[in-house]
Amino acid sequence: MIHKNLFFWLVMAGGLVISCKQHEQVKSPERPFDAGNKHITVYTTADSTDLRLTLTDTLFFKPAQQPVETEISVFVNPAIQFQTFLGIGGSFTDAASEVFARLSKEQQNELLTAYFSRDNGIGYTLARTTIQSSDFSSGSYSYVTEGDKELTSFTVEHDLQFRIPFIRQAIRYAGGKLTLFASPWSPPAFMKDNHNILRGGKLLPEYYQPWADFYVKFVQAYEKEGIPVWGLSVQNEPMATQTWESCIYTAEEERDFLKKYLGPTLEKAGMQDKKIIVWDHNRDLLPQRAEVILSDPEAAKYVWGVGFHWYETWTGAQPKYDNVRVVHEAYPSKNLIFTEGCVENFSTDRYFHWANGERYGEQMIHDFNNGTVGWTDWNLLLDETGGPNHVGNFCFAPVHYDTKTGKMIYTPSFYYIGHFSKFIRPGAKRVSTASSRSVLLSTSFMNEDGKMVTVVMNPTDSQVSYSLYVGFRKTEAVILPHAIQTLVY
Repeated sequence: MIHKNLFFWLVMAGGLVISCKQHEQVKSPERPFDAGNKHITVYTTADSTDLRLTLTDTLFFKPAQQPVETEISVFVNPAIQFQTFLGIGGSFTDAASEVFARLSKEQQNELLTAYFSRDNGIGYTLARTTIQSSDFSSGSYSYVTEGDKELTSFTVEHDLQFRIPFIRQAIRYAGGKLTLFASPWSPPAFMKDNHNILRGGKLLPEYYQPWADFYVKFVQAYEKEGIPVWGLSVQNEPMATQTWESCIYTAEEERDFLKKYLGPTLEKAGMQDKKIIVWDHNRDLLPQRAEVILSDPEAAKYVWGVGFHWYETWTGAQPKYDNVRVVHEAYPSKNLIFTEGCVENFSTDRYFHWANGERYGEQMIHDFNNGTVGWTDWNLLLDETGGPNHVGNFCFAPVHYDTKTGKMIYTPSFYYIGHFSKFIRPGAKRVSTASSRSVLLSTSFMNEDGKMVTVVMNPTDSQVSYSLYVGFRKTEAVILPHAIQTLVY
């Protein structure tokens, strides 16, 4: 099914975009939340139906009694609050930008509205982009000429063709502000011990300072083009030797590059406000990387947070959500941010494979419940091949454009992400939420305007009736099989 009308969502109130605060637990001194008889609006996306972020019900609270053990319930306690929400978004890769340039003006408006409008879309407020090329580029390239240690040839002219215009328009559709961070896949080939931008290799010690200067030049170049850069990650996937752009850092190497070169260089350039994200790789080694870097005060002082991906590296792996919680508990003054994830092994017959959307819903709920402040999808847009990609690493995106038919294709992932991004606004506080049965997954946030948002997901084959308890009140709800709901009250 190709979604043909993206302008049917109702306007939802929300908070302003603010910087992320330290995410410690906060106990409200006020009396427990009393929902009174105020109504609850319910939005649903469900498999084997036409429901896509559709307003499906209006419920009302009533006085709560002691629940019985046979009752399936979701318990929300707004008096217990945790981390401050930064935002949700996706990535401006070269691939996404090249495909976007092929859309008609009407389709470009549709896509920008779908992703970045709060009123008529899913309201993205967070974004990532690449420093130089990645696998999701039509080819490898660098911002400097080979051997230019002084970086005198530095230019982002390549990005001016597709990527920078795309980002500029997205900022406008997002209301004038987008929290953007950038990640490098590899330094230029001459700076590495394998003399290749591809296939891993390491940054040579004599190029530590020029590479640190490279980040400064990138920020300056983008901001000159009217694109504010909120933050930087040190290196994308620093423990993966890929056939595409990649570079290896041990934990100690990343720590030392950060504290001796990158941190001081940004500070010297007056960019101490730029947020630095370390690790930027999978959950499996997350605790070890965090310990090595954050236990060093000289390195830790430069770190805003720790980024992670979902591509666990062993056969049959289950997501290591506990590793996110372990790092959150060990370093509560640092932030956790999901920096990349996508469904791999692209094929056109799986555009509407429902499990792809459910993967997003499950991961987002667990990550938020374990302390994550922001969640960033990978490519915003890809074509009917799952690319372009210069090494054949084709993947899914929430939205595809079929260049042969001229049609836009909105996959289940788009709607699952939207159940969070449209309703939970930057500055919101996550609040205590628990389910009485494992058949339901749930998380809740309170926006700055006092609106509560509870997301409930049912990944089972059966319809589930459940009770939502908030303070001294409750309501009864029903969620369809393989569905996700957002309840706003």
